[in-house]
Amino acid sequence: MAISEETRHRLYGRLEEVLGPEEPTTLMEHLPPVGWADVATKRDLDVLEERIDSLGERLSHDMGSLESRLDGRLDRELRLQTWRIVTAMIAVASLVVAGLRF
Repeated sequence: MAISEETRHRLYGRLEEVLGPEEPTTLMEHLPPVGWADVATKRDLDVLEERIDSLGERLSHDMGSLESRLDGRLDRELRLQTWRIVTAMIAVASLVVAGLRF
């Protein structure tokens, strides 16, 4: 039998007849507000933890891969920039030397 608000209300009324007004309220506060199918179990939490751990491992791997690619690109770009600066300095030095000869 599915638990509905109507069945909860009938249970509360019957408990109130048998136990008085306070005990049924205490008992009903300990029941879930919806059916038991909507309540997470320990197994549900274990499965969720496994999924989160798996996701964390994949993210860690992906971040490591991204870091490696960025390091490689940064290294290439710095080498290219250094080469351009050295080439420009040689060109300027050549012009200065040529200007001093004249």
